[in-house]
Amino acid sequence: MIGFHSVLMRLNQDPASIRIIYIDSKRKDKRTLDLIKKAEENKCELCYVESDRLNNLSNGVKNQGVVAACIKSNTKIASIEDVLDSNSENPLLLILDEITDPHNLGSCFRSANASGVDAIISPRDRSANITNPVVSKVSCGASDTVPYISVTNLARTMRLLKDYGITLIGTDSNACKSIYEVNTNRPIAWVVGSEGKGMRRLTRETCDEVVKIPMIGNVMSLNVGVATAICLYETVRQRKFINIL
Repeated sequence: MIGFHSVLMRLNQDPASIRIIYIDSKRKDKRTLDLIKKAEENKCELCYVESDRLNNLSNGVKNQGVVAACIKSNTKIASIEDVLDSNSENPLLLILDEITDPHNLGSCFRSANASGVDAIISPRDRSANITNPVVSKVSCGASDTVPYISVTNLARTMRLLKDYGITLIGTDSNACKSIYEVNTNRPIAWVVGSEGKGMRRLTRETCDEVVKIPMIGNVMSLNVGVATAICLYETVRQRKFINIL
């Protein structure tokens, strides 16, 4: 685990999984002292080291002066059946089709955690590795809390979701309907494709509906992490606030 946000989230969610926390011996700021206090409350082992050692531990990834060595968190759920059987009648899923950039994957995890996504589903091949430290850092530790399901055949998995009554809503800049014209207050899975190519053909064809984010300015596309956040929070808006407007 690299950086304050990800280490603090692990401390809050699963402190027993932390073996040791390495801290820059020269950092005495309030943020560092607060983290140390939290770690001591959870009886985590602390090790104060030079910044060069931290840089080696984080493989050059910016670490903000803190790196934690952890065992695998016990918060993951391994199968789609487990996720769907254990959640409410209105599940929210996120399907990522060939998101290969770990920064983008981390950003999607962060938005998924914030918006209450029940699980992220991604193809096993041609996807960023969830164990990449960049994913954990960019996600602020959300990659350790949001269930992540890696599947061999994405289209087959999507058809299984349909059998469970999940509506698949794909995103495509060439779609006719906007995200504000679709009902997301029902069991759904948002389907997001790669930033360059978008959804693959079979993935798109398996969706029940395909929508776009309206673009008003000169920019013709959004970063996939930003686009994912917009879609997820339209769901939050419809589910939590539309009845009080």
